[in-house]
Amino acid sequence: MYKVIIIDDEPVIVQGLTKSIKWEQYECEVVGTASSGLEGLELMEKEQPDIVFSDIRMPHMDGLSMIAAAKSQYPDMEISILTGFQDFEYARAAIRLGVTRFLVKPSRMDELQEAVQTMADNLRAKGIAPEHERVTEVPTAEQLAALENETEADGVGMNAHMEENAESGEVTEASSFLVNNALKYMQEHYREKLKLQDVADQVYVSQWHLSKLLNRYKGQSFSDILNNIRIEKAKELLNDPSLRIGDIADMVGFLDMAHFSRVFKRQTGVSANEYRNTLK
Repeated sequence: MYKVIIIDDEPVIVQGLTKSIKWEQYECEVVGTASSGLEGLELMEKEQPDIVFSDIRMPHMDGLSMIAAAKSQYPDMEISILTGFQDFEYARAAIRLGVTRFLVKPSRMDELQEAVQTMADNLRAKGIAPEHERVTEVPTAEQLAALENETEADGVGMNAHMEENAESGEVTEASSFLVNNALKYMQEHYREKLKLQDVADQVYVSQWHLSKLLNRYKGQSFSDILNNIRIEKAKELLNDPSLRIGDIADMVGFLDMAHFSRVFKRQTGVSANEYRNTLK
């Protein structure tokens, strides 16, 4: 059976979907439900579902961010949205991120059934069979040894290798959306003592996944991107002669002057004081 989860903060919707659709007719079964986006992402990680029905406007999470996080990490997952808001721009954005159907509540039964059938057909087209038909191939000792040697050589783990191969156009859209949100958050919070985990939490993915995406899309590590933002802000502040360089270092988020000086010179080729002198 294809594994289905339902995410909605309205219990009547969850119960209605669970009981009104003859899931077995589509080789599907509901394996879990969640009442919030965060709870839904945790359930996705636990159950690894094939199909998701989700509301897009729930407390404590932007629905588009949830979709981007889900499609970026689980590229083959089929998602249909149920919403009480008929918003064309929102629907278009959701579809760009890889949503299969955008349904407005209250949805007709034939619309729901068509969505389930389409998602099941899409999974088949991708070569993904229902769970009971899947054959788990046990690797030989020689295959495991070869894989270990390969991953040690290039520094990429098995999961990373599989995810890289699975990436498709729609996932790129979701990942790009996610990266842009991460960069926006860094631009707004660079003054704080930011860690990779802090930003990953804001875009609802693991820090490992975010780190991989930043390297793929920006060609830089989290630390390098954050330092670039801070140094650009520092260069702007150096135009104000009333500000001491030590104060500027603190204002852009560096914990000590020595670290700021090293990073500034590495990225500009001159010291902060020399850079200020060029502005006169």
